Amino acid sequence: MTDQNPAFRFIGQPLPRNEDARLLTGRGRFSDDFSFPDQTYAEMVRSPHAHARIVEIDRSKAEKMPGVLGVFTGADCLADRLGAIPHDPVPKTKFDMKLHAPGGGSIFIGPHVLLPHDKVRHAGEAVVMVVAESQAQALDAAEAVAIEYEELPCVTHSEDAMKPGAPVVWDEISDNILVDTRFGNPDETDRVLAAAPHVISMVFHIDRVTGAPMEPRSAVAQYDKNLDRYTICTGSGGAVRQKRELAEVLGVVPEKIRVLSYDVGGNFGTRNRVYPESGLVLWAARKIGRPVKYTATRSECFISDYQGRDLVTKLELGLDERGRFLALRATNISNAGAHCVSLSPLSKGAGLITGSYDIPVASLRAISVFTNTVPTQAYRSSGRPEVTFAIERLIDVASRKLDIDRVALRRRNMIRPKSMPYRNAVGMLYDSGTYEDNMDRAMQLADWDGFKARKRDAKKRGKLLGLGLANYVESSIGAPREQTRINVHPDRRVDVVIGTQPAGQGHETSFAQVVADLIAVPVESVRIILGDTDIVHVGGGSHSGRSMRHAATVFAMAAVELIGKGKRATAEILDTTADRVDFNGGRFAARESNRSFDFFELTEEMTRRKMPDDLAVGLCVVADNEMHEPVFPNGCAICEIEIDPESCDLRLTRYASVDDVGRCINPLIVDGQTHGAIVQGIGQALWEQCVVERRSGQPLCGSFMDYGMPRSDRLPSFATKIVEVLSPTNPLGIKAGGEGGTTAAPAVIVSAIIDALAPYGIDDIKMPVTPDRVWQAIHDRKKNAFLNQ
Repeated sequence: MTDQNPAFRFIGQPLPRNEDARLLTGRGRFSDDFSFPDQTYAEMVRSPHAHARIVEIDRSKAEKMPGVLGVFTGADCLADRLGAIPHDPVPKTKFDMKLHAPGGGSIFIGPHVLLPHDKVRHAGEAVVMVVAESQAQALDAAEAVAIEYEELPCVTHSEDAMKPGAPVVWDEISDNILVDTRFGNPDETDRVLAAAPHVISMVFHIDRVTGAPMEPRSAVAQYDKNLDRYTICTGSGGAVRQKRELAEVLGVVPEKIRVLSYDVGGNFGTRNRVYPESGLVLWAARKIGRPVKYTATRSECFISDYQGRDLVTKLELGLDERGRFLALRATNISNAGAHCVSLSPLSKGAGLITGSYDIPVASLRAISVFTNTVPTQAYRSSGRPEVTFAIERLIDVASRKLDIDRVALRRRNMIRPKSMPYRNAVGMLYDSGTYEDNMDRAMQLADWDGFKARKRDAKKRGKLLGLGLANYVESSIGAPREQTRINVHPDRRVDVVIGTQPAGQGHETSFAQVVADLIAVPVESVRIILGDTDIVHVGGGSHSGRSMRHAATVFAMAAVELIGKGKRATAEILDTTADRVDFNGGRFAARESNRSFDFFELTEEMTRRKMPDDLAVGLCVVADNEMHEPVFPNGCAICEIEIDPESCDLRLTRYASVDDVGRCINPLIVDGQTHGAIVQGIGQALWEQCVVERRSGQPLCGSFMDYGMPRSDRLPSFATKIVEVLSPTNPLGIKAGGEGGTTAAPAVIVSAIIDALAPYGIDDIKMPVTPDRVWQAIHDRKKNAFLNQ
């Protein structure tokens, strides 16, 4: 729980979420809930090959089947001059790490057309769309489409794609490398490492995962011929962005498209960018003159949703005899997949390779490559869990090799509060934080000192108990522009239009808390309006932990203007001047009058009078802002894992997390987000992986039978604590609270497992750490020990 600032009535309070009653009683507005009269259904024919030329498509049989209204191919898209999805993958704020192509040129992203006409570049890519009167008819017709392919060699692993002679995904890039950028000081790093008494080297591959949203991807579109206007209902992380990008695909002005994106049944980044199916249903709705709906199956999601992670990272850490960090050299290789959808993970991770530690000099080579796999995208805490995993695991290995206690080694090298703001060795400026204090709080929360007794007890029961620790610092930047419109109504209602939108984060509650405090109205009077581009015209959407910080900043700007308008209106009513009107305790009062008004009373009074100029429309304001400065949430996670050395079953027995989120608006919501974020990170550490057969490019995970998901019966109760070290970058000092739990989780889980396996001399193990991998690691060690006798 956070300490409540006496200046706030609602900010900092754990108010229950307003949206829960609606969502829990079936009144949610998810994508698949929407239907239009006379609606038709679309199904996709997907490629069975990872890489192949499209020789011929025979749709004649499908076109003759009952209920079929159209069978569409890439040639049809070309004929109608549909554009590629205008992915803008390079982060655009002033302080993002700037990526470029090899040699410094512009980045080729691999045109992402709605349906390919020449060749397919990953298994699961949509090749043909069938539209029919019913979904069953569309499915039957899709099976009747005959496609002849010429299979081509494929490449799925990023390092394989960089090798001479590797299959080429795009003819425009012969070596598959689309990004190659260097950061930091390579020459000085090389010099320091060459002279360092100790250099610890490690290589990690943080594999792919998928978002596995509760609601599969869905979109329904209609075209109004009379208005020459499209409407689409589809879940997204940003309706405004989708509107702009879909307009470019269709070759129309954005005003011709309305996007409705209300409740989103799971996102975490996977729905922040446009998918081909959204453009296809819009196009088809015009082609056949009726609404068209598409809803993906779960298996389709597994082979066509944008995926996350997939980073190879190679590190070398130099230390002196006392364990002081001297230099870090790293190479990060990101697998972009068949199209470059987002470079956020590579960019975000690049700025944080030194983690929470004062490393004087560093160099990083950041590379992204094309492969014949599903495109990757920013996924919860985009790029930060990967680099946190790398630096924290590297420190654990260093502590063992140098025989220095892992906590002591971290203390010796952590960034101190007095150094804030702190510019790290690759140029990123951390805003604020008490990193060592966070570690101390987490150790206390986890009962660190009691671990030895618990370990002895586990040993008596024939179990191995391991203790893990990981510090983290992550960044939040996101799209820089945000806008709000606030309108106070005489019926005691405040309408707040905002461009960023939720995917389950509780914005309708927490945004209302901020507005209610800033203009001193009851929180229940505030109504948050979002997700409809006919109402919301500007906004960066929900990603990169940006929503609360950007929304609160424009709310604060709007509140100043709204109060100023209120003072002018009060002055007009009371026949005085605005400079003689005060706003205290939620009421406007003039010094020479005994009358006063709250916002609603003032608005009602204004309706009875003829008000001048802009006051004639009532108390309404628009605030627009660009904010480029990043913030840096941070914290520490500690966990304990018990392993049965016979069955190699793993049981997570304790988990504690301390997270500095800056100003905490609603601790109940933040705690909930922290719990969910932890589970998401644990999922990657222990169960989740999108496995692709390396030779053929075939995805081997097509359902939850093949893809492990975290479940409540495998998890302990979490002990969490919120820390509020305010950021100097925005009016309320907000950082972000939705991603920190994920950032540290993979590192701390593997740290605990390696600690448990220490008697076998195991110093690394690959995620997801399944019982099979633990069994293999133990038996490989036993075998080596036997052979070396």
